[in-house]
Amino acid sequence: MGTISSDPPDFPRVLRDRRARRHLSQLDLALRAGTTQRHVSFIESGRSVPGRAMVVRLAESLELPLRERNELLLAAGYAPVYPERGLDAPELEPVRAAIDHILRGHLPYPALVVDRRGDLVAANSAFDVITEGADPELVGPGRNMYRLALHPDGVAPRIRNLAEWARHILVRLDHLPELRDELAGYVPELEPSDGQLGFAVPLRLSSPYGELHLMTTVTTFATAVDVTLSELKLEAFLPADAATAQALAVAAGRTDAPTGSDQASGNW
Repeated sequence: MGTISSDPPDFPRVLRDRRARRHLSQLDLALRAGTTQRHVSFIESGRSVPGRAMVVRLAESLELPLRERNELLLAAGYAPVYPERGLDAPELEPVRAAIDHILRGHLPYPALVVDRRGDLVAANSAFDVITEGADPELVGPGRNMYRLALHPDGVAPRIRNLAEWARHILVRLDHLPELRDELAGYVPELEPSDGQLGFAVPLRLSSPYGELHLMTTVTTFATAVDVTLSELKLEAFLPADAATAQALAVAAGRTDAPTGSDQASGNW
């Protein structure tokens, strides 16, 4: 593909910004990209215009998300490399099938898939134990799960450690400042963290089955070459103790609650 714009792009500034955000020196970036510090310096000062292949190498060396790699190419005047399809595209049918399989595999534990904004793509039936009692307007495909968590009509009234959980969510939203500011308004006067969070931030949630103690894991499609697919996140809520494991099994109508050793096996 050739260039797609005749306007002078501001590629040097964009490249400097991306490099600085990753705390890399020009020499660091040059070594990663297989070029010289002098060449990187010339590119960032506008004295050298990189070819498309060099821009791709720089983007890969900076370990940019696919969306930002496309943005870097556009800033340099080149067409994007990575496609961005809707999840309903025929090409992504295997992905949809894989998502359904993974979500079912997490039962009886809640699991969901969200996009880059945190909007719900899919969830398994066990996720109902999380959303129980929330305003229906906040629940369902396309609804924002971060808003569901912190909105006073959402899950927030049932979260026993709301300040801690809110902080955990808000620090993940630097790429969505408007949403972050909205959600911060739902949890005023957050207490400062004492830095003693342990090995993971828990979720302590009241439920008809008792107080649930949950840990979360986030999984991504690490080898994705489609922008939409690369930005999907699967978040699973796993029991932090035997009582929670039993409660989730009861909620799902199962009596075969996993033992402690089964929970640690890593098998879905």
